[in-house]
Amino acid sequence: MTLACTAPSARNPLLRPALAFGLLAATLAAGTTALAADVAAVPKSAINAAVGTGATFQPPPESAIPNDDFGKAVKLGRDIFLDTPKYAGKYIGNTLSCVNCHTDAGRMAGSAPLWAAYVSYPAYRSKNKKVNTFEERLQGCFHFSENGTPPPLGSKTLVALQAYSYWLAKGLPTDEPVAGRGYPKLAAAPLPPDYVRGKAVYQAQCAVCHNANGEGRYVDGQTVFPPLWGAKSFNWGAGMGSIKNAAAFIHANMPYGQSYSLTPQEAWDVAYYMDAQERPQDPRWQGSVAATRAKFHDSKFSLYGQTINGKVLGDIGPPKKN
Repeated sequence: MTLACTAPSARNPLLRPALAFGLLAATLAAGTTALAADVAAVPKSAINAAVGTGATFQPPPESAIPNDDFGKAVKLGRDIFLDTPKYAGKYIGNTLSCVNCHTDAGRMAGSAPLWAAYVSYPAYRSKNKKVNTFEERLQGCFHFSENGTPPPLGSKTLVALQAYSYWLAKGLPTDEPVAGRGYPKLAAAPLPPDYVRGKAVYQAQCAVCHNANGEGRYVDGQTVFPPLWGAKSFNWGAGMGSIKNAAAFIHANMPYGQSYSLTPQEAWDVAYYMDAQERPQDPRWQGSVAATRAKFHDSKFSLYGQTINGKVLGDIGPPKKN
């Protein structure tokens, strides 16, 4: 593989995402997070924003953030989004940042972009069976994906994230279908998702960044590539705990910088393998795995409460307090 790149910097807009493999090796060898920041900030929207999504909307560039008090809130929201442990660490219980699931700083079409989400709320959610405001939706991310304690409504953290989302959505109509929202629909796999096939895909395509044990890569105590399971990952209540959601995200966004390079079958298989690993308990714990599955995971797309390799997933006791 031939690599060609510009000199690294904290937010290099020219860095190509296909260099992730080489950047990981360089980052680990150098013992620095500078290259890791480049990987996190790769402008994928400039390369494949509309592929497979039908999206044409482009959010404003960072250079357009106003230089006033509102702009300060937008910038804080962006910073929280890119480095949640640093800027909102008291509200999270793992090492994930928002950008890990919403790539290109929340701009990337087909990667659950913030601009598409913002104009879609308030909305009814079957997950909690009520109409949610956008702030309440953000709280859910902290509760499940970040395995933490949601910031209070009206808090500086949520206001900043909402300001950033509002600014990214400038020009979009509200309450109308938005191309690029969420993850592109993925066709059903020709074969049922399989643990063994998924493990082979993971080892070949994912382990270099996320580690063979799925617990991520770290340099100087900071996350370079996020954990996919284990104590530092999202909990059983997160959206990525659904094989269907994980497969759609993986197919459209992974390996990083190589969107749609996996076949649908590979995406389904590796999503199954990822979600067949243990992770923190669902905070909606009902006193037993069986009761929690019956109320919140009664779906063919959830492996919570299922026996995989002789172990009942989720059988780890009540949630730990952060």
